[in-house]
Amino acid sequence: PGWSLPLVGQDYLEVLSTWYCSFGRCCKTGDCRIINNITGLEADLNTQLHGQHLAKGIVIQALQGFLQSPQLQKALVLSFHGWSGTGKNFVARLLASHLYRDGLKSECVRVFISLFHFPHHNYVDSYKAQLEKQISETVQLCKQSLFIFDEAEKLHFSLLEAIKPFMAPHDTKGQVDYRRSIFLFLSNLGGNTINEVALDFWRAGRAREEISMDFLEQRLQLELLEPAENGYAHSHLLKENLIDFFVPFLPLEYHHVKLCARDAFLARGLPYTEASLDEVARMMVFVPKEEKLFSAQGCKSVSQRINYFLP
Repeated sequence: PGWSLPLVGQDYLEVLSTWYCSFGRCCKTGDCRIINNITGLEADLNTQLHGQHLAKGIVIQALQGFLQSPQLQKALVLSFHGWSGTGKNFVARLLASHLYRDGLKSECVRVFISLFHFPHHNYVDSYKAQLEKQISETVQLCKQSLFIFDEAEKLHFSLLEAIKPFMAPHDTKGQVDYRRSIFLFLSNLGGNTINEVALDFWRAGRAREEISMDFLEQRLQLELLEPAENGYAHSHLLKENLIDFFVPFLPLEYHHVKLCARDAFLARGLPYTEASLDEVARMMVFVPKEEKLFSAQGCKSVSQRINYFLP
C-alpha cells in the first residue's frame, strides 16, 4: 500500500534525491538540488501572476533559451521594472523555487537588498570586495547560480561596475566559469514610462494585452539613462548591452487587485465572496486622479487588508 504506482525516469530520480538529501548534504556542490522546472514555473505564472502578459512571456522565453543552450557566451541578465506591488519580487521567488529544490534557501541563490546589505556609500570599497567574494564562492559551489538584486536602482554604480565582469561575455574571471549564472535586477525605475504606455492604450480603447516590447523597450531604456542618482545611469550595464532582457511589469487594474485578494483568501484558507473581494479592492488607492485606473500599490498590501475579514 502506498507503493503500488510505479515510479520511472525523472520522477523516480527526484523522489530518490529528496529521500537521500533529507539525511543531510547530498553532494558537495549542491547541484543535485537544481531542478529547473520550467513547466511548473510557467503553470504557476499563468495562474498566480495577474495582468503581466509581457513578464510571463519574456521570463519563460529567456530561461528556456538559456537552460537549453549547449554553449553559453555569458550569464543571463534580467532586469525587472515597474511600480511597487506589480509582481517583481513574486516572480523572483517563483523563479528561485522552480529552479532550485530549496528555493531562496538554496546555497546556489543569493539575495541582495540594496539599502539593507549596502547602506553606507562610505564603505562601498568594502562592499565591492565582499560582493565579488560572495559571487565567486557561490559560482564555484554551484554549476548554476542565481543572484537577485532588489532595489537595484539604489545600488551604488561602483557595485554594478564590480559585478559587471561576471556578466560580460568571454571572461571566465580567472578559474571561475560564471556563464551558467543568472542575475536578476529588481527596480521601480521605468515604472512611470510603463504606466504611461498602459494609460495611452487604455485611453485609445486598446486592450493591455496588445502592449508589446516594441512600444516599451526603447522608452524604458531612455528613462533608465536619464541623469539621476541611480546606478543604472552611471554604470556601463546599458551602454555595453549586458542586460539581456528588460522585463516590464504593467500597473494593476481593479480586476487584477480582486484576483490578488482571492489568492490571499485562498492561501489562508478563508471563505470569500465577490462582495468581499470588491470590498478589499475598494480599500486600495487608484490613480490617475481622473481615471482612477491603476492601483497605486499594486497588490502589495492586499494580504494585510483581508485581516479585516477574519472571524
